[in-house]
Amino acid sequence: MTNATPVRVRFCPSPTGNPHVGLVRTALFNWAFARHHGGSLVLRIEDTDAARDSEESYDQLLDSLRWLGLDWDEGPEAYAADAEGTDGGAVGPHAPYRQSQRMDVYRDVAERLRAAGHAYRCFCTPAELEERREAARKAGRASGYDGACRDLDAARIAAYEAEGRTSIVRFRMPDEPITFTDLVRGELTFAPENVTDYGIVRANGAPLYTLVNPVDDALMEITHVLRGEDLLSSTPRQIALYRALAEIGVGKGATPEFGHLPYVMGEGNKKLSKRDPESSLNLYRERGFLPQGLLNYLSLLGWSLSEDRDIFSMDELVAAFDVADVNANPARFDLKKCEAINAAHLRELPVAEFAAACAPWLAAPYATWAAEDFDQAAFDELAPLAQTRLTVLADITQNVDFLFLPEPVADEASWQKAMKPGAADVLRSIHSRLAELDGGSWRAEPLKEAVLAAGEAHGLKLGKAQAPLRVAVTGRTVGLPLFESLEVLGRERTLLRVDATLAKLAAQPGS
Repeated sequence: MTNATPVRVRFCPSPTGNPHVGLVRTALFNWAFARHHGGSLVLRIEDTDAARDSEESYDQLLDSLRWLGLDWDEGPEAYAADAEGTDGGAVGPHAPYRQSQRMDVYRDVAERLRAAGHAYRCFCTPAELEERREAARKAGRASGYDGACRDLDAARIAAYEAEGRTSIVRFRMPDEPITFTDLVRGELTFAPENVTDYGIVRANGAPLYTLVNPVDDALMEITHVLRGEDLLSSTPRQIALYRALAEIGVGKGATPEFGHLPYVMGEGNKKLSKRDPESSLNLYRERGFLPQGLLNYLSLLGWSLSEDRDIFSMDELVAAFDVADVNANPARFDLKKCEAINAAHLRELPVAEFAAACAPWLAAPYATWAAEDFDQAAFDELAPLAQTRLTVLADITQNVDFLFLPEPVADEASWQKAMKPGAADVLRSIHSRLAELDGGSWRAEPLKEAVLAAGEAHGLKLGKAQAPLRVAVTGRTVGLPLFESLEVLGRERTLLRVDATLAKLAAQPGS
């Protein structure tokens, strides 16, 4: 990395299904690397698989990156601060950035590779390939492609064509080892018998991933490729292809540096997959994770700011990020730690920002109360207390619903836990004490003193005495600080709910 060679990285996801956290971690590390070095992040969409790709997934992908704040400098609908033309079109000198729109480029390069002898037509049938692989395995040899079609003469090609055989295009790998220095794993060497000739164009003429990504990297002058460990085995093939592309004049001849990021592991030390519920980015959006909280945690999956610090801002991440500090060992996704880090970021928000961030969960479809019953002033009074207790924003709904519902939620488990024998007597004493407080005295501290006194009359400490009152008023055994909640709920509504609870208890059999 020098001033003469600006850093250029790329993130090239496929628009298939919902984005997952492993993909986001890869995007984050590329983004942080580019921003740390004052370089560029190129967003390139790998949408050459028409059977699996969808516009819905494409739109969701871009929306997710925007929600996370991971801006890109070139690509579809680029919106980086210094980008121009944010009108929904591609931004950058190498457009288009969707691979489905670049097929003519790939076809041209494939033909040039064949003409230069770097690629050739392969007529082997799947059955023949499998038969030879099986024979190699039984003989204890490497079972990769054996080069049967490497040096076909014109007569043999004509004979295959006369048979009606179809052909793919294979890239001709060099016959010597390929060595490179991985930015995460150090120097790696791959022997030629383990990296055999491979397909770059399907029989139907469609280019494969093994061709299109290196071609785009070369043309878009990518300097560094940071990607998942699962793609490590393809790297020597791509390095050989970069060299061949340079020989035929595709790009400026430089081979990118590679860094392969560690696996993200889920439960049971298995690689986190799209099928794992905790892998879906949508889950975290719906639960109300803050983008900065989620990204903070994902950055810890293989990297750390320091040994004794887990909570930091994205600016601090950018300032400190060095891919050489990424740990090569697999990283385990820990949902509890992810939640704890998000909670820390929630607490760091200015109260007004926290209250504004809660807004989606205070309306349909999350809110269980009528829209006209929502009281913004009442919510704003409790927001500072909620902010210190929430893990995710979605938790706000059940913490404040008692304020806006006509009566407490019906939670049978909470009722059974709090309404033990004798609860009615305690509630009657509490009601009597609370009724003595007028509107001017209806404040958290006098309310606490009244309940404490009522409890002491029954030989109960405050925690035991307030338990049936909390359920009578909110319907739940846990929630925001009770006496501040009663202050906001108000004298009349509090006493009415205690009355209703006493009536319910009186109507129970054996009361």
